[in-house]
Amino acid sequence: MQNGKICLLNKLKLENDERLDDLNLDGLKIIQKVDGYGFTSDAVLLANFVKTKHLDVCVEVGAGSGVISILVNHKENPKKIYAFEIQKTQAQLANKNIELCQMQDKITLINDKVQNWNTYLQTGEVDVVFSNPPYFKYDSKVCGNNEQKVLSRFDKELSLDDFFESISKMLKFGGKLFFVQNSARLSECFDIMAKHGLVPKRIYFVHPNNTKDSTVFLCEAVKGGKHSLIVMPPLFTNDLDGNYIQTIQKLYKKG
Repeated sequence: MQNGKICLLNKLKLENDERLDDLNLDGLKIIQKVDGYGFTSDAVLLANFVKTKHLDVCVEVGAGSGVISILVNHKENPKKIYAFEIQKTQAQLANKNIELCQMQDKITLINDKVQNWNTYLQTGEVDVVFSNPPYFKYDSKVCGNNEQKVLSRFDKELSLDDFFESISKMLKFGGKLFFVQNSARLSECFDIMAKHGLVPKRIYFVHPNNTKDSTVFLCEAVKGGKHSLIVMPPLFTNDLDGNYIQTIQKLYKKG
């Protein structure tokens, strides 16, 4: 299998601006752009937060390099994942990684904005959606000129309202959404989710260390769910010296 992956990597060809990263999980590797917007620990946290069943049809919103769909497919083994990615270069990279991990039969990359979901899927067809969407509101005065980083970090092409509306329409009643978002936007998220019939069921807050405020939160929501919310224990990513704590390190190797 290892020799086969080496041959496949040679076939796919690692470009001068690309590097190969080890996911430390059963030999899985992905290709990332050297100077591009790489995945962070938030992606790994989300991949471990997502729960699916084997017959579930899933959607990822904002696939980037494909790492979250690849991890979810490996760990949860759902029936199918449709991964939306608006950026052409990121979509090409994600497809390359899906092929490298030999998951073409399970993960389909869609190079389009998620607002066009009904071109590819039926209303109420999806069991699970997961997403690491842009964290910040778009402001042309402060966002810079790197289009890839702007679209990855700022909601220039995907407002929270568009995000939750699209997801609510594609989800079946009782379907689940798993997402990670900037903690400063929690109340905004909950307001818009309520508008689209998405009820938060589980949430936990991620902190840089035990002396800092939360920077991001992870949330599980259910379409049409009853109002009951579990607030899970907080997660601290680093110790006071800035080192990843053991809990976070284990997530990279969790099978």
